[in-house]
Amino acid sequence: MDVSVLTEEERRRVGAFQEKVNSVRRDGHGKEPLPWNVAVKFLMARKFDCQRALELYINHEETRNREDLTIIQAADERLKRELSTEKFTVLRGRDRNGAAIALFTARIHQPSLTSHQLVLKALVYQLDAALESIETQRNGLVFIYDMTESKYSNFDYELSKKILNMLKGGYPARLKKVLIVTAPLWFKAPFKILRLFVREKLRDRVYTINLSQLIQHIPHDALPRQLGGASTTNHKAWLQLCSQVALKEEADMNAYFISYKRHTTEDGQESSCRSVSTDMSDNLLNSDIDSEESKETVNEKQNNEDLEKEDSSDEKEVTEEKDDLSNSAPSKRRLDSVGNNDSVKRAAQETNNENNFEEDSIDSPRKKRPSSSTSSMSNNTVEESIHLPEEEGMDLDQLVEYTRSMRRRGLMEEYASIKMEPPAGTFTISRAKYNLPKNRYSDVLCLDHSRVRLAIQNNDPNSDYINANFVDGYMHKNAYISTQGPLPKTFGDFWRMMWENQVMVIVMTTRAVERGRAKCGQYWPPDEDGEEQFEDFLVINTRMEVYQDYNITWLFLLNTKSNESRQIYHLQFTSWPDYGTPSSAAAFLDFLFKVRACQEEAVSSLGSSWQGHHLGPPILVHCSAGIGRTGTFITTDISLRRLDHIQTVNIRDTVRRIRSQRAFSIQMPDQYVFCHFALIEHGMREGVVGDVDWTGFDDSDSDMSD
Repeated sequence: MDVSVLTEEERRRVGAFQEKVNSVRRDGHGKEPLPWNVAVKFLMARKFDCQRALELYINHEETRNREDLTIIQAADERLKRELSTEKFTVLRGRDRNGAAIALFTARIHQPSLTSHQLVLKALVYQLDAALESIETQRNGLVFIYDMTESKYSNFDYELSKKILNMLKGGYPARLKKVLIVTAPLWFKAPFKILRLFVREKLRDRVYTINLSQLIQHIPHDALPRQLGGASTTNHKAWLQLCSQVALKEEADMNAYFISYKRHTTEDGQESSCRSVSTDMSDNLLNSDIDSEESKETVNEKQNNEDLEKEDSSDEKEVTEEKDDLSNSAPSKRRLDSVGNNDSVKRAAQETNNENNFEEDSIDSPRKKRPSSSTSSMSNNTVEESIHLPEEEGMDLDQLVEYTRSMRRRGLMEEYASIKMEPPAGTFTISRAKYNLPKNRYSDVLCLDHSRVRLAIQNNDPNSDYINANFVDGYMHKNAYISTQGPLPKTFGDFWRMMWENQVMVIVMTTRAVERGRAKCGQYWPPDEDGEEQFEDFLVINTRMEVYQDYNITWLFLLNTKSNESRQIYHLQFTSWPDYGTPSSAAAFLDFLFKVRACQEEAVSSLGSSWQGHHLGPPILVHCSAGIGRTGTFITTDISLRRLDHIQTVNIRDTVRRIRSQRAFSIQMPDQYVFCHFALIEHGMREGVVGDVDWTGFDDSDSDMSD
């Protein structure tokens, strides 16, 4: 480079810096001496502070080694394909202070089609070329992250973290500011975390803005047309220049970049000002049902679906529900339109430890978990659970013999005796006139003492009701929430319940429609990348996996009031036919253990921020009425945990206790019988019991609903 562009003092510091770095490079590394022009880049990036430049150099070397960026070959075909996407480019124009402008277009990025290493190589390959310009070295770099029309599937949190970490402290360029343009609403929460990790000095240079505000940062003639400017991008010409730099050919940077001339004051001093103040930056952060055909009782449904009748009060409830659909149906919104909502409050996320930023790195966001609206959630102790270790029970061998000796008919009679017991409480709140329309079935109500109470909204005392009950697990208070399949008018209440009770796993044991009948409303986006708004909650389907007997959907849940977000696992068991039992106890067990695995992963992600029971917040379980298949799942799960702990089970008393919290759980005799088979199947799979001879078990048919 032309040394005349440096002052005498700057040239002296370059020499001193070279000496320090070369000492480091020789000691144990045996590398070639650091070239003069490379030394200048590191010093320029740190305003010729030798110590800070040395720290930057070390971080830069570590980053390139860690991400395997030490060798970037221009002839690499994979790199060529990545470069040709034009997801990342450097514009010809500059900002008002002469900084180069790098543009990353998020909607073009497809994480599944590339790798972090390849994206970083393409980025470094181009930044290295941009830094051949002395003007860029002097005046720095502006990084535009354009999220216009991008979807959640385009966003890669880990990649974003790596890029920002590199630009912040691992690359020899002055990062002047980061402009996040047209950020969708779902991005605002993780952005809060991204912004927190940056040093205080850089924090004020990170902005989330809309297109109209971009002109406050970048001159109109320097912006490309897709961002509302007047210039055109010439990515092909830019890549040709990058190739010349990579091949160490003579590259005329001035032929590509359009220099922005600064204004001068009357005394000849250059004038430059930040286009947006720190206060304005903070302000920018601040800105920014399927219908039920009929209401039925669960008893009518299980006795004879074709002869179901409703009384006049039920018909009135149905009419009210249909009239309400126009107002309560979820609205679908495109991400780009959501992103322009400047009235959204600032994201209120926390990391697992807000003060743990020593290594200038960030962890995956730890979401703040609000306290439950119910006092019982705060007393998550073993002693309070109604399912505790006890002497009475059977080991698996005894269970096999008991089941074989009782036969199907005997087990059904045992279930009938349980069913004869009156409910263990009252249903006053469920029967209140203003709550009746919120019940899917007029005879499946919530026990008052265990019902889930929602936080009251707008001083309306009736807004705390939802058809759901807390149910204890084995040595685990409030391990489950048993609830009905949401109605269109209760979708918002459902997601509010999820949020207030910190639920991270949903277990759905029904299909939305079975035998031509609506069993549950579509309360989540069914398609990958789909999104729906339910009152204060935006739900995005980010990923799906379909198996033979069940589906797993990853949902991104955003509270649009607080801008907090969570990941929700939605697991739907699809092989449980209406009026039947699962065709395979083994498949049901596979599903149950997958649910546990998802819950464990969710709790692990919370780290020390979760202070409750080690098994985590409640798992939400629902079917249609929230008693039959739901009760079967919970009974089996509790029994398996007890079996693992003390090697005995007591299915009869387990069901009775569950029914004391969610009335009528285990709705049909075959469900009760199935719990026995599921536990025995588990014992066979574990090798605890051998094959069982079921000859003469009296495998009579019996209807099973829910």
